[in-house]
Amino acid sequence: MASVPSLAATVRRRVSEALSAALPEAGSADPLLRRSDRADFQANGMLALAKQLKGNPRELAAKVVGAIPANDEIRDIEVSGPGFLNITVSDAAVVRTLAARAADDRLGVPYAEHPGTTVIDYSQPNVAKEMHVGHLRSTVIGDAIVHVLEHRGERVIRRHHIGDWGTQFGMLIQYLTEHPTELDHESDASAGTEQGEAAMARLNRLYKSSRALFDSDEKFKARARDRVVQLQAGDEETLALWHKIVDESKTYFQAVYDELDVEIHDADIVGESAYNDDLQQIVKDLEESGVAVRSDGALCVFFDDVKGPDGNPTPLIVQKSNGGFGYAATDLAAIRDRVGRLHADTLLYVVDARQALHFRMVFETAQRAGWLPEGTAKQLAFGTVLGKDGKPFKTREGETIRLVDLLDEATERAAVVVREKAQDLTEEEIQDRAKQVGIGAVKYADLSNSMTRDYVFDLDRMVSLQGDTSVYLQYAYARIRSIFRKAGDHRPAPHPELELAPAERALALHLDEFGDTLAAVAEEYEPHKLAAYLYELASLYSPFYENCPVLKADTDAERENRLFLCDLTARTLHQGMALLGIRTPERL
Repeated sequence: MASVPSLAATVRRRVSEALSAALPEAGSADPLLRRSDRADFQANGMLALAKQLKGNPRELAAKVVGAIPANDEIRDIEVSGPGFLNITVSDAAVVRTLAARAADDRLGVPYAEHPGTTVIDYSQPNVAKEMHVGHLRSTVIGDAIVHVLEHRGERVIRRHHIGDWGTQFGMLIQYLTEHPTELDHESDASAGTEQGEAAMARLNRLYKSSRALFDSDEKFKARARDRVVQLQAGDEETLALWHKIVDESKTYFQAVYDELDVEIHDADIVGESAYNDDLQQIVKDLEESGVAVRSDGALCVFFDDVKGPDGNPTPLIVQKSNGGFGYAATDLAAIRDRVGRLHADTLLYVVDARQALHFRMVFETAQRAGWLPEGTAKQLAFGTVLGKDGKPFKTREGETIRLVDLLDEATERAAVVVREKAQDLTEEEIQDRAKQVGIGAVKYADLSNSMTRDYVFDLDRMVSLQGDTSVYLQYAYARIRSIFRKAGDHRPAPHPELELAPAERALALHLDEFGDTLAAVAEEYEPHKLAAYLYELASLYSPFYENCPVLKADTDAERENRLFLCDLTARTLHQGMALLGIRTPERL
């Protein structure tokens, strides 16, 4: 089905056409339409236009009003103040527009006019290391943006740029050659979290044992360093052990992603090692083109505006003086691959704001080298997760908090809330809902904040039924589903002939903004705007529910129309929450 124009788009078109008819000299001036408290919409464009045409804004506004032909959409339009147009749409137009949305599986939301290919880099865990609270934001934000872009018709290629290369692997692999049973385990009959926890326990033992030996035994340290050389040279035995460590880590990663309810495919995990063979060519091309120069033996890229505290230039180091490579070389190779081989139109990096300078330097280097068209790459920088003390979130002992521990606690807290409100739910159902509520609470708390802001991790607030929380939205959805379980033979049906009550009207106008909201979220990569839209939707549903009896409405037509509004509200909540990666249980 074709997309459904929003009421705002319809009114904007009407006013624009009247502008062109009444004032041909205005050309294609923007009427500057927005939602208003005084009417449904307000057009403010006459003020700027009057200044441009050296006319009286109220007189120009009156001409525009006179040029709008009689139509079914606009019920009332008046000139107010210094030349604003206050516009009220008809109840019939509101219901007809929503009926068109309801008839479409996509709720009338259009696909992007010119979809392209986006490569998005997010999550980025490290092999042989536990995922911690620092990985939460990148994973949750990246996942939501993937959902929104794919829903808009964009071809999205996920990339989890895992840390799977470097000097520490010499230490781990050498220890494995000398203690070959360290990662051995019985067949993994267990599944999910238990399997992941077991894999991480084995990796932790390996890391601690190898680190202790590395720090205490100079001969082992020398053998470990030799093993790095063998790894980089592609030695068969060394690579086999490296694969064993990586595979064990992936088992762990997958268990965490499953718990977080995030879909990750093995093909999306493309680590630093994938670009190892390209690094020498990167160095050669940058040096030959003059983009990078040698400084104290290292290959560096300098920037006029990047200086250290001493005033000296701080370069991007592509190759160290000892011949080794850092993150910059791998990131540059990844850019060249994503633009050249994957044909990306857009590169997105969901990465901590503290890495902003690094990525600015990497992007500019890639542009100077001709590998990255200007404006193609964007870092979606996010702030820090804070504790209630306003400091970075850590344990009482000052250690970084494990992500699985955080998720387990969220589920436990949610179980208390669900059990208090549960009606006719079995214990198994309570636990299932608790997971959906707890994980949803963690995700929503992150996504409802602008990603650039730090936010306080407060589980008590996150699982509260009051305020801007996912639990509030999930209960709104479950409440609507309970109405339909009681509805019996009554079915939703739109009735454009009915006059809408104020609470019906407010809810309906907001429902119509769903498509425009998703377009703005996709355009600016700002999932918090979708969260804000959904919270307002649930907030508007409450007065509708309280003031507009649904099943006990006065007439059949009124009942059907209110069931229709309930149904569209539930579908919009369900779709919007799914795009944020959050479940909406049918019963709570």
